[in-house]
Amino acid sequence: MKEPWMPDPEISPPQSSPSAPVERILRGPSGLGTTSLYLTRREEPPTPPEPSTAPVEGNAIPGLYHHPVPEPDPVRVEEVSRRIKAWALDEVDLYPQEWEEQFDGFSVGRYMVACHPDAPTVDHLMLAARLMVAENAVDDCYCEDHGGSPIGLGGRLLLAHTAIDPLHTTKEYQQQWAESLHSDAPRRAYRSAMEYFVQSASPSQADRFRHDMARLHMGYLAEAAWAQSGHVPEVWAYLAMRQFNNFRPCPTITDTVGGYELPADLHAQPAMQRVIALGGNATTIVNDLYSYTKELASPGRHLNLPVVIAEREGIGERDAYLKAIEVHNDLMHDFEAEAAALAAACPLPNVQRFLRGVAVWVDGNHYWHQTNTYRYSLPDFW
Repeated sequence: MKEPWMPDPEISPPQSSPSAPVERILRGPSGLGTTSLYLTRREEPPTPPEPSTAPVEGNAIPGLYHHPVPEPDPVRVEEVSRRIKAWALDEVDLYPQEWEEQFDGFSVGRYMVACHPDAPTVDHLMLAARLMVAENAVDDCYCEDHGGSPIGLGGRLLLAHTAIDPLHTTKEYQQQWAESLHSDAPRRAYRSAMEYFVQSASPSQADRFRHDMARLHMGYLAEAAWAQSGHVPEVWAYLAMRQFNNFRPCPTITDTVGGYELPADLHAQPAMQRVIALGGNATTIVNDLYSYTKELASPGRHLNLPVVIAEREGIGERDAYLKAIEVHNDLMHDFEAEAAALAAACPLPNVQRFLRGVAVWVDGNHYWHQTNTYRYSLPDFW
């Protein structure tokens, strides 16, 4: 089976030459005492297992471009599920008893093990699991159906963001801020998840994550502003919002969860940023498509790509949904082509592994949506 980030063998990837910064990185450091610093001297990542031929729970969306993934290791799934529930209940008091079924139905363990098959240990998987649960607590409690509202969202998000990007203030006010981090479930979850994360992440990896979370929060605010005013954006504007309000913080930490680091100068390369953005955008449209019927059944009007296409392009619900599938597929094809071009232009082992990790996350995200029949069902369009 081809690697997840590589195009089909019969399709030639776009040819690109390394940029000047990439060429400098490929040459490596020079000068006295730099012999041990070459980035290429890194152990090869483990080869991912082949996908299982056993039938997968749930139905994939017809026509949606995706790759099958191996069934997640059931032992790891069970252990992550046990640990994340203990953390949510005992460490951060995340939810009341009446939400327990919904927490279990989210299937965090299966999600994280499918998305990070190269994680060295369950402890590494827990880094991603805590952050995923914390992000969903913020979304549910601040934005969505567990008390969320667009009114006043900016203030709530700002204070929650200080749980991952700490406030540096005077001694007089530092204690009041520290106490505020325990005042509601989302902030408790953010604070705790980030404390665990920074113990394993490098400073640049932690700062990268904070940056992506700021992007996420900005996307939340744009969506909330449109909801408050009843505005339905143009399709391109909706896609711009979804580039920020999306899953990007999750695949961008694939190296931390994998127990290695993609150096900051490689992560910041425009070509790498484009690959990460395209992958994040594709995964988010997957969410729009699988959650379509769930959102239609919820109170109020929820913006998602099919709804926006139907409204702005004046077509029926079914045609709008099918066009949204095409948008996803275009994003996926661009993601894979750009990843293949970057892999050819910058053949460093940690770059190859990071690109593979992002692609595996994209595939694992689809697997989780397809198989999570507790949360999602498909519309009757076929």
